[in-house]
Amino acid sequence: MAKKVIEIKNLNFSYSQGVETLTDINLEVYEAETLGIIGPNGAGKSTLLLHLDGLLNGAGNIKICDRPLSKENLTFIRQKVGLVFQDPEDQLFMPTVYEDVAFGPKNQGLGKQATEERVRSALEDVELTQKKDCLSHHLSLGEKKRAAIAAVLSMAPEILVLDEPNSNLDPRTRRHLIELLSGFGVTKIIATHDLEMVLELCNRVIILDQGRIVGQGRPKEILSDKSLLESHGLEVPLSLT
Repeated sequence: MAKKVIEIKNLNFSYSQGVETLTDINLEVYEAETLGIIGPNGAGKSTLLLHLDGLLNGAGNIKICDRPLSKENLTFIRQKVGLVFQDPEDQLFMPTVYEDVAFGPKNQGLGKQATEERVRSALEDVELTQKKDCLSHHLSLGEKKRAAIAAVLSMAPEILVLDEPNSNLDPRTRRHLIELLSGFGVTKIIATHDLEMVLELCNRVIILDQGRIVGQGRPKEILSDKSLLESHGLEVPLSLT
C-alpha cells in the first residue's frame, strides 16, 4: 500500500469571523499520487493549498510526512512541501533566473557546489538552462511559470503543490507545461480549472465548493458526471462529451 504523505482531519478555516472558507475538510494524499483539486471560483482551493505549507493555520489537524503541522515543525514541512503560486511574480524576486532558483538551496544551508548542482538539475528539469543568466522579469509568462517551478524543485521537495499552473498560458505553452509535470515522479497536488489537464495528469480528483469537499474519485468517473459537475458550476470536459 502506498505511503500516506498528507493527512487532513476536520480542517476548518475562516478569513473573517462567521464566514467559513473551509469546512470539515478530511483528506489523505499518498506518495507519488497526482491529486487534482477542482471547483468554481471562491471554492477555497487556494486557501486549502496554503494550509499545506503552513502559510495559513485553521482549526483541525494536518500531518505532513507523519509530522503534525505546527510552528515547531514548519522548517521540516517546508522542506517536504514545495508550493508554486498561481502568479509567478509572487515567487520570483531576485535579479536573475539563476539567483531565484539558488535562493532556496542557499537558505537550506547548502554549500556552493551543492547549490549549483541543485540549480543545474532544476533548470534542466524545466528546460530553462539557457535562460539562467536572464533577468527574471524579462521572461515570458510561460518561462516565468517554469522558473517558479524550478525555484521550488531546487529545494528537493517530496510534495509539489501547484495553484492554477496553466492559467493564462497559450495552447503550446500549456501543452509544454503538462508534459513537464507528467515527468515529475514526486507527489503532486494541482488546483486548476483545466479539467482536460486533470484527466491527463491526475490519479484522483476532488471537487471543492463553498469550502467543502463535495465529490472525489477517479478523474474519468467524476468528470463524466454531468449533474454533479453542473451543480457545482463545472462542465464535462469536451473530450468526454
